[in-house]
Amino acid sequence: MKKVVINKEDLIYNIEKIKEHAEKNGKDDNGEYTKIIAVVKGNGYGLDIIEFTKFLIDQGIDFFAVATIEEAKKIRQAGIKNNLLMLSSTCIEEDVKWLIENNVILTVGSELSVKIANELGKKLEKKVRVHLKIDTGFGRYGFLYSERDKMIETLKNAENLKIEGTFTHFSLAFFNDKYTKLQFKRFIDCIEVLKMNSIETGMLHVCNSSAFIKFPSMHLNAVRIGSAFLGRLSLPNSTIGLKKIGVLESEVAETKKLPKGFNIGYSNTYKTKKETEIAIIQCGYMDGINMEIGRDTFRPIDKLRYIVRDIKDSLKKQKLTVKINNQVCTILGRVGTYHIIAEITGKNVKPGDKVIFNIYPGYVDSSIRREYQ
Repeated sequence: MKKVVINKEDLIYNIEKIKEHAEKNGKDDNGEYTKIIAVVKGNGYGLDIIEFTKFLIDQGIDFFAVATIEEAKKIRQAGIKNNLLMLSSTCIEEDVKWLIENNVILTVGSELSVKIANELGKKLEKKVRVHLKIDTGFGRYGFLYSERDKMIETLKNAENLKIEGTFTHFSLAFFNDKYTKLQFKRFIDCIEVLKMNSIETGMLHVCNSSAFIKFPSMHLNAVRIGSAFLGRLSLPNSTIGLKKIGVLESEVAETKKLPKGFNIGYSNTYKTKKETEIAIIQCGYMDGINMEIGRDTFRPIDKLRYIVRDIKDSLKKQKLTVKINNQVCTILGRVGTYHIIAEITGKNVKPGDKVIFNIYPGYVDSSIRREYQ
């Protein structure tokens, strides 16, 4: 039986460290500390979107963000009524209507998205809560930072919208300080122009998890935290000392002995050098094993890429390991879709013994049970 195990004490520890880091800059002009917006997209980064959100609420986090309408629906259908920001701008009227009716804060980042939200607000007789998205060089959602006049003209006519926040998204915060600082300057310049033209900007937020740690001066009114809760970042986090959250727990399915010179796994990338005892474990790529967090992104890069890389790693004799009964065992051959082979020569291992993989929970199929311990 496979499950993702989340250590509650370690998760609470990370939450407290994040809160401490957010409060380092002190309070703003309104007497408020930097607000933490918990991003729970991708099934709560693999920790189960509902359980994770409820856990965060219990620890004092009260503002959340998602990337899709399906995620927003799950949260509202679970009876969670906290502030919820839909990070993706959408022009699909049916979706916008549902979001408005269920008190989800919209992101508007184009002339059309503003027009649709404003018209629906008028029709529903509601002041639509929105955050304004500015594209400072990511090339996805948002008004282009250089098209300020168009932004101002569009927003001035949107009398049914209430701008509660304005944000942008960094593309290289984990790696390129120069470009991140350029994006930040473009954002601040836009904010100044908007304010000069009597456009309310509300809560300002630009930092994702990486920028939150690297650039305290950019915290502004709020920060968007996702992977930092898990302690699994694309950069060293020694400055605040986060712990890695989430392991995959399974069990040994079978054991056997293989003779010397016997091939193991697909592509014949490994051949035994002596008589070898092995454990067969029913976990593989589909369970997140040997998958890596792609540089401050969340969605898995095409899994075929990892298979190719795995072949290369095998040829270079780079070793992957797994813990069986707290014994470190080497994985032999390629990681399969649903199976791995581990060497247990000379070790006390039998079918049913506990197996623990250090994985990124976001890559583990959502059908696998999550257990908070």
